[in-house]
Amino acid sequence: MQDAVVVGSGPNGLAAAVTLIRAGLSVTVLDAEETIGGGARTLDLGLAEGVVHDLCSAVHPMAWASPFFNEFDLAAAGVDLLTPEVSYAQPLDDRPAAIAYRSMDATVERLGRDGAAWRSLLGPIARRPHAAARIALDDHRSLPPVRTLPTGLRLLLATGEQGTRTWGLRFRDAEAPALLTGVAMHTVSRLPGLVSAGTSVFLGALGHAGRGWPIARGGSGSITAALAAEVRARGGEIITGHRVSNRTHLPPARTYLFDTTPRTVIEVVGDRISPALRRALGRFRHGDGVTKIDFVLSGPVPWADPEVAGAGTVHLGGTRDQIARAESDVMAGRHPERPVCLISDPTVVDPGRECAGLRPLWSYTHVPAGSTLDQTSQVIAEIERHAPGFSDLVVASRCVPASRMVEHNQNYVGGDFTAGAMTPWQMIARPAPRWNPYRLGQGIYLCSSSTPPGPGVHGMCGRLAARRVLREVFGQR
Repeated sequence: MQDAVVVGSGPNGLAAAVTLIRAGLSVTVLDAEETIGGGARTLDLGLAEGVVHDLCSAVHPMAWASPFFNEFDLAAAGVDLLTPEVSYAQPLDDRPAAIAYRSMDATVERLGRDGAAWRSLLGPIARRPHAAARIALDDHRSLPPVRTLPTGLRLLLATGEQGTRTWGLRFRDAEAPALLTGVAMHTVSRLPGLVSAGTSVFLGALGHAGRGWPIARGGSGSITAALAAEVRARGGEIITGHRVSNRTHLPPARTYLFDTTPRTVIEVVGDRISPALRRALGRFRHGDGVTKIDFVLSGPVPWADPEVAGAGTVHLGGTRDQIARAESDVMAGRHPERPVCLISDPTVVDPGRECAGLRPLWSYTHVPAGSTLDQTSQVIAEIERHAPGFSDLVVASRCVPASRMVEHNQNYVGGDFTAGAMTPWQMIARPAPRWNPYRLGQGIYLCSSSTPPGPGVHGMCGRLAARRVLREVFGQR
């Protein structure tokens, strides 16, 4: 009998496995797919020989800031995080693009009369990124270390300002608010809102700190490959192609950790969860979704503003007001006339991703939950708006509508890549309003993005759940 079985090999499942196996436990990881990684996989999609694509996550500001990955030491495990000169960019109509350089000084100079306001909002957080990460990437129930409290207060105040109708008071021109709202697009939520604001402030500040918004050499799969190598090196077992849809599919173990949604846990081991908790988990909501489009290009994106070409991440959607209207349409179940899009060209910093003159381009757009529409033409049109001639470079493309995202990752219900609606209440009370959000029953734990601190490639959901297991099941502290 194993000490622990982890269901799901995404970053959180593997983080849980690493935490447990380093504590001396025997661990087996099961995954329904033939390749490990969950939302951090890099695969050849068959669009062009030798060109590989990131299936979900592509850019990793939280990988270098995460307490778990700092402890794990990605660099020592062979993961090379490559830092673009421009962390993120926001092309705008009829004016120069808004640019967030990794250099705060360069960003302030580019933003002109809003530069000082940008520095005062994000600068103090950018100077203490690990303190900010300790607060943002915790279980939302523990008291943070005293030394992090000043940074936490700044993070809280900035979130309150940008998450309410006061969000327009600080800035005078269009560029800075558009730039910050573009970062908020990494959630699918209403604007302004506290969740989107917290995301924009935290991730926006990380763009000016440490490794900025890095891209893993070779693709996101190198991160999960490093975690898997650690599990195997310490005697753990990882079994792929093993779908767990009922209890008979689980090998004997003292405890089980699920890197899945709550509904999967109920389906598999619902009889080991109290009726009251099952009802609470049944109320867990999924949010709106994304449609993913992968491109193969015959050359770099011909951005009208050449400064955008240095960005590892590009946000499209126009001004703050235009993005807010588009997100309101999505919340109302409508496809926006002008969609918001996130774009990443990894060859900006990783030329090895180019093969025979062809390169991948990663993109997704926000859509209502369960959308079945192919959004390829809409995304091409939005890129073409800011990069004339882009369509001539498209050699191949593949669209995965929101309704089909679940086919390559069971956690992405209806295209919800955040594994649960991003509302203020559900960010705190995910998956249910309980003091221990990870323990669902005797020997049953949830360790996915459906638990605090929520989505992202940071491994903290897995680490925090595993530490509960060590303490509550095995008596280790």
